[in-house]
Amino acid sequence: MATERRTVIADAAIRTLARAGGRGLTHRAVDKEAGLPIGSTSYYLRTRADLLRAAVDRLAELDEAALAPAAGATLAADLARVTDQLLTTDRERLLARYELALESVRRPELREILAAGTRRVRGAIEQRLSELGVATPREVADAALALVDGLLFAELTAVEGQQRGRAELERVLSRLLGTR
Repeated sequence: MATERRTVIADAAIRTLARAGGRGLTHRAVDKEAGLPIGSTSYYLRTRADLLRAAVDRLAELDEAALAPAAGATLAADLARVTDQLLTTDRERLLARYELALESVRRPELREILAAGTRRVRGAIEQRLSELGVATPREVADAALALVDGLLFAELTAVEGQQRGRAELERVLSRLLGTR
C-alpha cells in the first residue's frame, strides 16, 4: 500500500510541476492534485527534497517503461514514438522534467538525482545499441539523448510551424543511429 501511495503522490507531483511550475510544488498542492487528505504527502515524503526525488524517480521509471522495445520496432522508431508521446499525450512529463531541470541549476542535490535518472535511460538505450552491434554504444546513446532533448525543446517551444511528425522524427533518429 505504501508503494502505491508513493506512486500516486509522485504522479500528482509531476502533474503539479507541469501545471504550476517549481514554485507551485508544495505538499498541500500535491495532496489536492492527488485527491488525498491534507498532510498525506508530507507523511510519506517529509521534505520538498523528498518530493522532488520522488518525482524524478517516477519520471525515470516512466521513461524506462516507455523505451521498452515495441514488437518489431527499431530503436529509432521507439525513440521517435517516445518523443512524439512526450510532445502530445505525455506532455505533462516533459513539462515537469524541464521544471526540474531548471530548478537543478540552483540545487546541486537535485542535479545529481536528475543525472541518475538520465543514466538509467541512457543505459537502456546503450544496451539496445550494444545488442545491435554498435561499436561505441555509449557515445551514440549520448548523442541520441542530446538529439532527442534538442528536438523536444525545439518542438515544445516552437512559436510557428508544424510539429515534426513521428515519421520525420524516426528518419532523423535513424540517420544519427546509422540504422534504417
